[in-house]
Amino acid sequence: MSGDAEYERVVAQGTFDVLHPGHLHYLREAAAMGEEVHVIIARSENVTHKRPPVLDDEQRREMVDALDPVTGAHLGHLEDFFVPIERIDPDCILLGHDQHHDIDGVRGALEGRGLDCDVRRASGREARFEGELLSTGRIFDRICEERC
Repeated sequence: MSGDAEYERVVAQGTFDVLHPGHLHYLREAAAMGEEVHVIIARSENVTHKRPPVLDDEQRREMVDALDPVTGAHLGHLEDFFVPIERIDPDCILLGHDQHHDIDGVRGALEGRGLDCDVRRASGREARFEGELLSTGRIFDRICEERC
């Protein structure tokens, strides 16, 4: 590895329905940790812990793939969260600061599959000005307040 990167490959993952500064903060943090950042985009059918995405899977993948910190964006597997992780073979999985995944649970599942990979939690981004929206849900709420 070269430079200051701690890892060769870092995986970030999420829904990325409407991109906002919180997403960019997360992906920049992943880029600071590794030479490559691979992002796994959750399939709409697999998003059960919150309202389903408005944008289609491929559109969300294409938008994330275009971001500077991202080496490659990949759609998640329909049945098994770990299939793309096995294919990418990361050195670290960086979970979003507010994602519902349990770090110890992810570590245990990785170990159970024989995958040697660190798991960390990203930092959150503080709002830089009053009213800055750092959540897709809050963006949709604001749109409804002002446009519906």
